[in-house]
Amino acid sequence: MKEQLFMILAFIAGIALGVLFFYGLWLTVKKMMTSKAPALWVLGSFLVRTGITLTGFYYVSQGNLLRLLICLLGFVACRYIVKRFVSPNEESQLQLKKEAGHES
Repeated sequence: MKEQLFMILAFIAGIALGVLFFYGLWLTVKKMMTSKAPALWVLGSFLVRTGITLTGFYYVSQGNLLRLLICLLGFVACRYIVKRFVSPNEESQLQLKKEAGHES
């Protein structure tokens, strides 16, 4: 029973790490568009996000391969969750295309 609880917590931790990583990536791309030094944003964000994520994986796994894999599963699942929430819907994409068509 105790090991099952650790597996559930590992999955939740993977989701939390995924939110941090992928939402941070999305924010970096948005900030990069308006920044005077976009390369600095990309490099700095990559180092911070990767460092936090790898440290999180290390502490969650505690030398247990199964916990690491379950945490990684939560991390990858979170990619699709974050993508769904931050990607523009079809209506806003059509509106952007119409606005771009009027300007040219």
